[in-house]
Amino acid sequence: MQRTAGRVVTLALAALLTGMPSAQARGAVEPGATVEREPSVSLALPCGAVITRSTMLTRDLACPGTAAPALRIVGAGVVLDLGGHTVRRTGPATEDSQGIVVEANSTVRNGTVRGFRWGYVVDSGADRVRLHRLALVDNQTAIYHRGGFARFLLTDSRLSGNSTGFSSEFDAATGEFTVHSSQFTGNGLVMFVDAHGVDVVNSTFTSNTNVVYCFNGQVHFRSSTLTRNTSVGALPFDPGGGFDFCAELAFENSVLTNNTSLAPPDAPAWEPFHFVMRDSWVYNNGSGLRAGGRTVDLQGNTFWNNAGGVTLADLPEFEPVALTGPVRDNRFLRSTGDGLRVLPPSQPTVSDNLALDNTGWGIHAPAAIDGGGNVARGNGAGGCEGVVCTPF
Repeated sequence: MQRTAGRVVTLALAALLTGMPSAQARGAVEPGATVEREPSVSLALPCGAVITRSTMLTRDLACPGTAAPALRIVGAGVVLDLGGHTVRRTGPATEDSQGIVVEANSTVRNGTVRGFRWGYVVDSGADRVRLHRLALVDNQTAIYHRGGFARFLLTDSRLSGNSTGFSSEFDAATGEFTVHSSQFTGNGLVMFVDAHGVDVVNSTFTSNTNVVYCFNGQVHFRSSTLTRNTSVGALPFDPGGGFDFCAELAFENSVLTNNTSLAPPDAPAWEPFHFVMRDSWVYNNGSGLRAGGRTVDLQGNTFWNNAGGVTLADLPEFEPVALTGPVRDNRFLRSTGDGLRVLPPSQPTVSDNLALDNTGWGIHAPAAIDGGGNVARGNGAGGCEGVVCTPF
């Protein structure tokens, strides 16, 4: 027994001295997960290099704007560390220039990709990729999913000056796009969502033309700030029965403020199947919030000093389905128009809301279900219609 214990100690000491992690230190790896290997070689890579092992750049890389990628990753588990350097396009812009093309599960981190038609491209050979501490700047499309199913993880990164931040090949790419602690500034369209689930956490969107166009998918913002954008989102519904609709749009614990409008003039209502907003602040925007859906979950929010109130309605379907769901514990304050307007035949359950000092009705909801506890005071057109409100 003593000899066995000594052998264990000897092996542990050998592992420590050689730098070999034990199985316990490595931990269990989720099947299919990208395993990051630390860069094992530092290189001054040439344009067009094919990367099969973890690598760190030692200088900036300036490549002509041709169809050949500036860099191509084909090794699974590779970590490409840009070392704080920039991969950029030189020469005139072309329709097919590519920055970093990824064909295997991998990580790209610590640097800048600038000026390409497609800055970072995922092909069908990769299904789990990570971008960390990257700046994607002045590309036509910063992140492009060309084909297959893939899970993206974008962390601690910055996208600025791109025509489009994220998009995918129509009818060829599906997957999940997860964003943590990143900044999006001065882009045209930040996210074109088609057959992807998007989850954004603790991120900021500032001075973009439009934050999200949800063509077909789900979009969820959590603990994020959207401010000074021309438009927050376009989510049109296709009444012809096509695919032009968003399954879900959700905001939780987020702030939407000082945007020119919440939706663009040519698609003025958000029309997902399911609309969720919880514990969020919506204030000082140049429009109100108009949303259509089959279900709504609107709880614990503050809508204050917007150029329009909150309007809820059914989707423009061939056979309309009355909107249902809770509208509870919200504050509708000092907006132009009604604080809350629910268009018939929508039937959400309206309860425990406060409507103060709006220029129109406090709450106008003739077909809604009255859940009680609503309060309205100081509204220009009157307190409440369709539900009972007390002044205190």
